[in-house]
Amino acid sequence: MKATLCLISMTLALIAASGALAQSQQAQQSQPSQQSQQSQQSQQPQQPYPGSAAAAAKPPAASQPATSQNEGSRPELHQRYPRYLIGANDVMDLTFRYTPEFNQEVMVQPDGYVQLKGLPADVHAQGLTVVQFTDELQKQYSKILHDPVINIVLKDFDKPYFIAGGFVGKPGKYDLRGTTTASQAVAIAGGFSDGAKNSQVVLFRRYSDEWVEAKVLNLKTVLKGKNLNEDTVLQPGDMLFVPKSNFAKIEKYLPRTSLGSFFSTPVP
Repeated sequence: MKATLCLISMTLALIAASGALAQSQQAQQSQPSQQSQQSQQSQQPQQPYPGSAAAAAKPPAASQPATSQNEGSRPELHQRYPRYLIGANDVMDLTFRYTPEFNQEVMVQPDGYVQLKGLPADVHAQGLTVVQFTDELQKQYSKILHDPVINIVLKDFDKPYFIAGGFVGKPGKYDLRGTTTASQAVAIAGGFSDGAKNSQVVLFRRYSDEWVEAKVLNLKTVLKGKNLNEDTVLQPGDMLFVPKSNFAKIEKYLPRTSLGSFFSTPVP
């Protein structure tokens, strides 16, 4: 009996010793792997904290392409108050500050060019603003003058206008001075005449020599103080056309027998 107990105790001691040896071997194997991971982390560049000064000084590279794409997709802004463009038959006064012998009055030819005193070739002016044309003249006259100072004043030019036609009091062409809406333009043209269909006023707007936009305006509701967005602001060259209403198409004098087609009750 004592021999059996001694054998059991020796077996348990051997099992415990073997377990401790296995744990020590695993610990020795895990230490090199941890050291290698620490060395790899030390070699990798550290990213700046999002709220730090380093992050503010150097933005992430991924955000830069997105910014360029957004800039490319932005709509181009248009000038709200465009400058007047010189056209054919415009008359201008050219004044030279230091060489008054070159002062002259010029008119733009139908082909868009002007003949200038002292220059061998004509200069193109149509489609340019006064500022652009002044820069072009200074460039051309600098070939024969030293630092010329030129001032240009428009004397006669195509003034902004709009056209009102159809069933208005006074159809015709009118000067467009300041901000003018469609209802104001009709009032300038004498208002709506009898039989006008003010709920379907047509606005024609030319964008080029080939394209014209036609927009129907309901000025009837505008005059009642509703849907004021229908009262479009006119642009130079716009044309308003007021059509004839369906009721106005009825003849002024009709035979009594034909009135039955317009009224449901018989005429006495």
